[in-house]
Amino acid sequence: MKTPDLIGSAVTNTFRSKTRTILTILSIFIGAFTLAITSGLGTGINAYIDDTVSGVGASDAMTVTKTAEGAGDPLATDEPREYDPDAVSTGIPGMTVTALTPDDIDTIQGIEGVIRVDPQRNISPDFVQFEDGTRFVASVGSLVAGQTTVLADGTEPDNDTADYQVALPQSYVQPLGFDTDADAIGQTVTIGITDALRTRHSIDATVVGITEAALASPTGSSILINATLTDALFEAQSTGIPAEEADRHSSASVWFDPDATDAEVEALKERLAGAGFTGTTIADQLGTITTVIDGVVLVLNAFAIIALLAAAFGIVNTLYMSVQERTREIGLMKAMGMGSGRLFGLFSLEATFIGFLGSAIGAAVAIAAGTGLSSVLSGTLLADLPGLTLIAFDPASVAAIILLVMAIAFLAGTLPAARAAKADPVDSLRYE
Repeated sequence: MKTPDLIGSAVTNTFRSKTRTILTILSIFIGAFTLAITSGLGTGINAYIDDTVSGVGASDAMTVTKTAEGAGDPLATDEPREYDPDAVSTGIPGMTVTALTPDDIDTIQGIEGVIRVDPQRNISPDFVQFEDGTRFVASVGSLVAGQTTVLADGTEPDNDTADYQVALPQSYVQPLGFDTDADAIGQTVTIGITDALRTRHSIDATVVGITEAALASPTGSSILINATLTDALFEAQSTGIPAEEADRHSSASVWFDPDATDAEVEALKERLAGAGFTGTTIADQLGTITTVIDGVVLVLNAFAIIALLAAAFGIVNTLYMSVQERTREIGLMKAMGMGSGRLFGLFSLEATFIGFLGSAIGAAVAIAAGTGLSSVLSGTLLADLPGLTLIAFDPASVAAIILLVMAIAFLAGTLPAARAAKADPVDSLRYE
């Protein structure tokens, strides 16, 4: 029997006992469906994290601060904290850090393993306004090393241009007087800021992008500005303040070797700690989140694998029954010259085909159900997380699931296939 004939015969034989085969396929379907859904869940969430992770920072940089004495959660203790004249706000109510001075920046730059240090400036504008419209309270969202933001339209402000550029939050578009996100691009808005002498300065900037809220959005509802506008606003804000007072920073972005190992990064953190600084990398910020997500998906996948193993016993039972029922047929095939290898292959192909049907149907239904569920959730419960597709399907992952189930089915079919291959033709022909 040639290979194409062998495959055709295996497919035909699979449905000799339709009810038994359908029940076996159904059990495989449940496992494959569960595995595809859980895999899609992991793919969707991890893709969302990948899309927004750049809003947290680059993998070859860390945020460095100098922690103030007694700084931390103001709710952690009822005792008042001692006043620190060198403390500056982090932007979080009650959270302060000791300001980084130019000498601190030089110290950090001199630490082994540090490639570059970018001090972070704190800017507090009063408002943002379009033409003569309503003035809205504005804050400046700061980007630490390697951060980006999720854009609804346009581009991020360019730090290499001499023009003043700004990206507005999507929630500000219509209140400022624009009909759509696209209408705001290219328009000029005015940013007001007050200096230490209570003099108000107004600086015009071009809108180049519209940001949308995201899980790890660095700006939230704040405006995002480029380096040139940052310098202009900072200079205006610092008018009337002595240079040594103005040049104080809440944090700094420290860049290190992108090829550094985990051990080398930890060593750099220790050297910074020895100098009185605290370094926090993107892995520190996201490590717990990704670990929990991966753990949940792993547990769900484990349940799916258990279902598939249960289905494997169904395949064994189905094929054992098939071998039993076709004993005389097996004897006849062997008597006509069909080798044990071909006979083994015939029953193995039947098992594999059953696995393919169950997994393919399960994956197809999972994709349809997952896509529909994600669509519904994105407009209801998950509406506050724009850009999130809860259940997403990677073609490679779906194909891998189908192949995995087929492999399990093949292994499950080896026992009855081996029994058929070892059957004695004389005894088989005499079987009643």
